[in-house]
Amino acid sequence: MVSDTYVPFAKLPVSARRHVYLFQGHQFLDRFAMGVIVAVTALALQGRGLDVAQIGALFAIYAAVAMIAELPFGGLADGVGRKPVFLIATVASLMAYTVFIISGAFWPLAASFGLVGLGRALRSGTLDAWYVEELHVRAPGVEIQPLLARAQTANFIGLGCGAIMGGFLPGLASGNDPSAPLIGRTVYDVSYAAGILLTLGVIVYTVFLVREPARPMNAAVVLREIRAVPRTIGDGARLAISHHALFLLLAILTLMLFATNPVEVLWPTVVQTMLDPERAAAIVGLLTAGYFLAIAAGASLAGPVGRLLRRRHAVTLAAVLAALILCQITLALQASLLGFIVVFLIFSVLLGISESPAASILHAHAPDNRRSTILSVQSLLKQLGAMMGLLVLGAVGETQGVGVAWIAGALGLAVAAALAVLLARQMRR
Repeated sequence: MVSDTYVPFAKLPVSARRHVYLFQGHQFLDRFAMGVIVAVTALALQGRGLDVAQIGALFAIYAAVAMIAELPFGGLADGVGRKPVFLIATVASLMAYTVFIISGAFWPLAASFGLVGLGRALRSGTLDAWYVEELHVRAPGVEIQPLLARAQTANFIGLGCGAIMGGFLPGLASGNDPSAPLIGRTVYDVSYAAGILLTLGVIVYTVFLVREPARPMNAAVVLREIRAVPRTIGDGARLAISHHALFLLLAILTLMLFATNPVEVLWPTVVQTMLDPERAAAIVGLLTAGYFLAIAAGASLAGPVGRLLRRRHAVTLAAVLAALILCQITLALQASLLGFIVVFLIFSVLLGISESPAASILHAHAPDNRRSTILSVQSLLKQLGAMMGLLVLGAVGETQGVGVAWIAGALGLAVAAALAVLLARQMRR
């Protein structure tokens, strides 16, 4: 993991720095559009009369669709290009937001979440793969972990800024009458409308600014790639299973999502019980922004932390997982709003620190002609972990309380930390 050379950003070639700035801008705008919606999703669903178990089931549907579609579309991006597949993903997102706004019952909302999952699967392994491959061309032999951290920092800053906007929009749009929504079925749906407009901006940015080498793009090529999907899935699965480091990393990430995703999805339902209902949307929006900005801060700290640990990325991952166990248990035991916020933000910083070390290990072992596929294998398994976490721990939360569910999830983090120690030992050998 130390074969590449660390080069300060200011000393990179100009073309490499421009590429990083371009991708940071894209990540910021794309995640800004998502953050506007993430800030109010749980509240918009509660406003439609759904309970905690139903909310967990909707997110599980999203994860299941994303999981099923991951590998086929990852392989398609390897074949026909990352940019066109990403653009199709944005169309799926636009459809999902529109269906959500007009829907009030569980099954239409399930269709919306299914479309979100399809968009997630289409996005996975597209422009991320393009970013890394262009870095290898523009800055060969350079350690990419700090550059991955830069992109992830922009990603989460965008989510944070979007969450601020999404949290305040409902109050601004409703005026003095929250019972009369400006658009859709609840006062929170105005944030979904804003997400639609911002997603259109992402499409324009991608079409005009993202460039990749031209690939043959016609019906025959697309059909060829579709017919090759079973082989692509088999190749990706075999590579992930046969390579011990990749196998351990993917198991770690699956367990990590099993444990932490119920925290990321259900925390607004916990905070809302501590708040005045009239201020809930704004406070949840601010805390959502704080969550994403704390992850961004953690991502920016990943480089210095990695250098402190001599760029042993698996060691960094093991240390972060151990800290997450303590944080998640402590978070579950909080009874005051201030205590919850402090622990939750520390939890978020740790999530941010974990991002680029894991990505660095994966990219070090993924060949270019299967990079999108391996990224999709990773995303598939993370979605599987997230789905199982929401179904299993969501059911525990409904019967025993959300705090008990989070403590139970910490067991998954403990297993992941043990696997990270094994990964560190193997990579040292």
